[in-house]
Amino acid sequence: MLRLYNTLSRRKEVFKPINDKRVGLYTCGPTVYFYAHIGNLRTYIFEDVLKRVLLYNNYDVNHIMNITDVGHLTSNADVGEDKLERGARRENKTVWEIANFYEKAFKNDLKRLNIIFPNKWIRATETIKEQIKFIQLLEKKGVTYIIDDGVYFDTQKLKNYGLLWPIKARRILDSKSKKEIEKFARVEMVSGKKNPTDFALWKFTPRGIKRQMEWDSPWNPPGACDKVKGFPGWHTECVAMSIKALGIPFDIHCGGIDHIPIHHTNEIAQAEAVFGKNLAKYWLHGEFLILEKGKRMGKSEGNIIILEDILKKGFSPLSYRYFCFNAHYRSKLLFSWKALGASQRALDNLYQKIADIKTETLSDRRSVNPPIYLSKRSQNYRKIFKEYINNDLDMPKALALIWQVIRDKNLKNQERNNLLIDFDKIFGFGLDKIKKIVIPQEVRKLVSLRERHRKQKEFKKADTLREKIKFLGWEVEDTKEGPKIIKIKKSVQK
Repeated sequence: MLRLYNTLSRRKEVFKPINDKRVGLYTCGPTVYFYAHIGNLRTYIFEDVLKRVLLYNNYDVNHIMNITDVGHLTSNADVGEDKLERGARRENKTVWEIANFYEKAFKNDLKRLNIIFPNKWIRATETIKEQIKFIQLLEKKGVTYIIDDGVYFDTQKLKNYGLLWPIKARRILDSKSKKEIEKFARVEMVSGKKNPTDFALWKFTPRGIKRQMEWDSPWNPPGACDKVKGFPGWHTECVAMSIKALGIPFDIHCGGIDHIPIHHTNEIAQAEAVFGKNLAKYWLHGEFLILEKGKRMGKSEGNIIILEDILKKGFSPLSYRYFCFNAHYRSKLLFSWKALGASQRALDNLYQKIADIKTETLSDRRSVNPPIYLSKRSQNYRKIFKEYINNDLDMPKALALIWQVIRDKNLKNQERNNLLIDFDKIFGFGLDKIKKIVIPQEVRKLVSLRERHRKQKEFKKADTLREKIKFLGWEVEDTKEGPKIIKIKKSVQK
């Protein structure tokens, strides 16, 4: 059985989709005003593993990811500037150019990390009508009010606001201590707001300011004579987009742990107010990537590392994917370049092992078209692997199992190869693309000659030949079974 930790219930639950084997999955996508940093990308890797595990369990997954291209302000407190508008001014481009450029950059990062694309992308700017209609439904339910700043959701009208909040935080909410609530939820009292947790559904364009992204709406500030344009609130966008694509309720909603106190809490509040039901059945959240000084990575902190930075230092994108599997998705992960270097070496070693296995397997005529699993031993490995990934996506244990399979001398090469390729449906390292090693005839001759010198104890001549072999891009490893020829990988910066 697949068991997942549900933030809503604060415990692991047996996963039971709403519609038999069909799963509706919504993952919060990027705000496309700048590059995604590797802390963001850790969340997308965790969500990719979730999707792969669902597929591995034979579920039909309808995966939706949004593109936030308007409405996400520089503060979660409904104050500050729209991030797209700021990005446009920073780069002297239009907001549409900014959104298009960074959306492409984000998708390119996903490709390089072997993250499976969603079934459908949905942009906030493409669903403005749906968002306005949804706010009108909230208005009819009597949970909104209008101030000079915009249309707001009155959280005091909802008895169970803050369902995702931890128990301690719920006590803060019940105490109605404005200072404590503002500290936990990182919100501020905008002039005219009734409660600290109230949030904007629709923002009016400030007087004297011309925005590049703004729309007409049924609402105006109190006392306004002329129509005032505006734009949607971030929290409303995801509700409208997810319901349009998946209906309500759908199965799984994902995001980073930072979405719990505000964004996802406010999505739930709106769905509860209109439909009297939760937006999604299961809520999954990935933990932060932590830097060596103990701080989380974030654009607002000014300490971001993007995937391009990893490439410039000589690491492969998949080394970062491997690195992420060293910790459970619900645990903080400490990043360092040294740790990434260790992951790169481990991944290179894994590729080498796979190449060796394929070379030895394909050279054995008896292994042509064998059954996928030839023994109870290999079947047991697959059973254990499935238990690990189905236990709330326990990737550290699954990763350790890969190396156990590689070291197991009681497995035939064909079994080992088939197991690793099967496991890689979850890991996404591209093991199926690794080809058997073709050693040049010149290298084989030099290795054979070197081995002859070694047996005759002519070690200086043997060392000279080793250097010639190394110059040709190959390494010789002396084993009990004889010399092993290994292709030298490009050096990786430590």
